[in-house]
Amino acid sequence: MLRLSGLKLPLYHPAEAMPAAICARLGIAAADLISHAVVRRGNDARRKNAIQLVYTVDVELADEEAVLARFARDHDVRPRPDTDYRFVAHAPDGWSGKRPVVIGAGPCGLFAGLILAQMGFRPIILDRGKVVRERTKDTWGLWRRAELNPDSNVQFGEGGAGTFSDGKLYCRVKDPRFLGRKVLQEFVAAGAPADILTEAHPHIGTFRLVTMVESLRRQIEALGGEYRWQHKVEELELTAGGDGRQRLRGVHLSDGGFIEADHVVLAVGHSARPTFEMLHRRGVHIEAKPFSIGVRIEHPQSWIDRARYGNCAGHPLLGAAAYSLAHHCANGRTVYSFCMCPGGRVVAATSEEGRVVTNGMSQYSRAEFNANSGLVVGIDPERDYPGGPLAGIELQRHWESMAYEAGGSSYWAPGQKVGDFLARRPSTELGEVIPSYKPGVTMTDLSRCLPDFVIEAFHEALPAFGRQIANYDHPDAVMTGVETRTSSPIRITRGADYQSLNVTGLYPAGEGAGYAGGILSAAIDGIKVAEAIGLAINADGAP
Repeated sequence: MLRLSGLKLPLYHPAEAMPAAICARLGIAAADLISHAVVRRGNDARRKNAIQLVYTVDVELADEEAVLARFARDHDVRPRPDTDYRFVAHAPDGWSGKRPVVIGAGPCGLFAGLILAQMGFRPIILDRGKVVRERTKDTWGLWRRAELNPDSNVQFGEGGAGTFSDGKLYCRVKDPRFLGRKVLQEFVAAGAPADILTEAHPHIGTFRLVTMVESLRRQIEALGGEYRWQHKVEELELTAGGDGRQRLRGVHLSDGGFIEADHVVLAVGHSARPTFEMLHRRGVHIEAKPFSIGVRIEHPQSWIDRARYGNCAGHPLLGAAAYSLAHHCANGRTVYSFCMCPGGRVVAATSEEGRVVTNGMSQYSRAEFNANSGLVVGIDPERDYPGGPLAGIELQRHWESMAYEAGGSSYWAPGQKVGDFLARRPSTELGEVIPSYKPGVTMTDLSRCLPDFVIEAFHEALPAFGRQIANYDHPDAVMTGVETRTSSPIRITRGADYQSLNVTGLYPAGEGAGYAGGILSAAIDGIKVAEAIGLAINADGAP
């Protein structure tokens, strides 16, 4: 079987156009095409009134060797790759060694636990938060009543921060082993729509993610894994190792309990600030890393659809339009769109009292009125927070506290219309665009809760983006602050064996450790770390 990429057809093509296009592209007769199956479908919207669908298809031909020979230099025609997942390790028969521990039940911890369970190692999964449905109630408590539970919210609990997001399932990491496909297949088996296996930019949405993480939890438990909710890790038990490194012996919990373990996955997410502080205090090697800061910007989805798709807006195969923007500013900063959520809403995403954080989410249908995206500016330790490994956390806290005050000290978020922002005057009322953030938005001046260089960069970037997407800089578009949790502000450094550089047995993983950015890349990293643990246990030969 061969894989053919880059096959383009008109948006409104009939079903029978596909085999005819394959035959024309490969220069074969219709009788020589035995079968075909769509692997990936995207679109080319550069000519918005003549949009084309772009397919990758697997084809079975009568004479595949002859076609390969003719297209030897064409990278769009190649043998179908082997995308089957193969386990690298299995628990020995009768294995009764120390069970691996996974700290965190977000995408990384979920897939680390799943792979460990599928290999027979019966992991223990700890999370400071609650099961997803109880966590959802607590999250709605902040959104509806301005009541925050610091241990159960958008950031903490079953499913992690990705549960309350757009559920995007694509990333830019190199994936030669097709681990991303393993993730997607597990999601489909857990109840995700099958089209995530073929869409170029698949997403799931919050409601479906809730049922999926429940299904995956049941699978892990059926394989001998164990979840322990509202179990917060307070300390690591470390001893001196013979190689000059410290060696992990277990974890101490906030309730006074202790779990002995030789292999611990640290998949705590990008907002586990007390854990980062504990790790730094215990001497675990941590370094500051770049992240971004900014706001959420909202437009009516219909504006974005028309700007991106023209007369084709509303076609069911296109869905709600997305965008990706970047502008390099004269002050040396880069402004870019982040975590764009078509047909979604802006949500309260703080995990600490007295602070306001924004994020975006949407459902699978992407049918809500507004489009929203992070509008953020990249920052780095050397220039912006040179005070040590944890200085980025303090920077985040500062601007989140300023946003809390600017919003009225009630978990309302500060907001400003783009027209007022560009005119450098506070907003006092809304215009055509109604912000979606709950519990509410206080119209004000966002310069109260953003660094000066971010304000200046936005002043340059917004008109530039308006020239790319009609109405992007519309005076009534609304910006809501602040977006600070774009990625982890630290990296917990690790070696080629996925273990901490100076603590044997500790496996920093996922977005919180600085090795992922989003659901799919975090899940892939969880798989890699689980495989490393399985290989290490097998190498130890422990019965």
